Amino acid sequence: MHSQRQRKIKEKIKDCLRAKFQSYSPETRYMPFHHRLLGKDRMALYSFIQSLNTTFGISIYEPVAVALAREKFKVADTQVKPFNEISSEAHQQIQTIMDGLAIDERELDKPTETEQIRKVCRAGTLDKVRLTQVDIWLESYEGELFLIDLKTVKPNKGNFKEFKRTLLEWTAAELARDPEVIVNTMIGIPYNPYEPKPYERWTMKGILDRDHEVLIAEELWDFLGGEGTYADLLDAFELAGIELRSEIDSYFAQFK
Repeated sequence: MHSQRQRKIKEKIKDCLRAKFQSYSPETRYMPFHHRLLGKDRMALYSFIQSLNTTFGISIYEPVAVALAREKFKVADTQVKPFNEISSEAHQQIQTIMDGLAIDERELDKPTETEQIRKVCRAGTLDKVRLTQVDIWLESYEGELFLIDLKTVKPNKGNFKEFKRTLLEWTAAELARDPEVIVNTMIGIPYNPYEPKPYERWTMKGILDRDHEVLIAEELWDFLGGEGTYADLLDAFELAGIELRSEIDSYFAQFK
């Protein structure tokens, strides 16, 4: 990430955190033992960190991801509504895929699954649906779509099954809109909590196609912004934290 872009991303991170400060109001729970032991300012910081963890995806990751991707993609946006129709035959095909994966009768192969849905994307009736919004919506200059669902770093097995269905439904919806479109639907995991070991979440196995449906840590950020983006992004976060330290200290000093 050359210096101009790194400055841009650093300022985006700072803006996001300042916005979080402005919208944040600490819980007013009375915790006399905690407050006496640790101080109200530290407890306010702890509460803020918990709140930030809950909203990190929307507050930080999404705006940073879009800022990076807009230099590489024709369209980059967040919280986009997918098409609101899926064919009845595509619904049935999605259920067939899910059933096959549940009993280990199918090999994971997202390109094949996509083409099976494409064949029936307008077959039967077109039914109205209300689908999950797309966290990161990208369109290349060649018209190829990349729909990314940003997730927490340690989902459980039940979550992965829901994620898989969402990815297949997004695929079916965009093919109902345009049967010729090249559409990729993926899960994005912002960092690997097991670093330096590889991300091996056993709950993902047998459900998501690791080669075509999952982007983790460097894979995600380098896909969005180009090679080397992940390492540079970590530096940008560090610099933003250093430059914001006095503002952070000042903000939480009011709770002493």
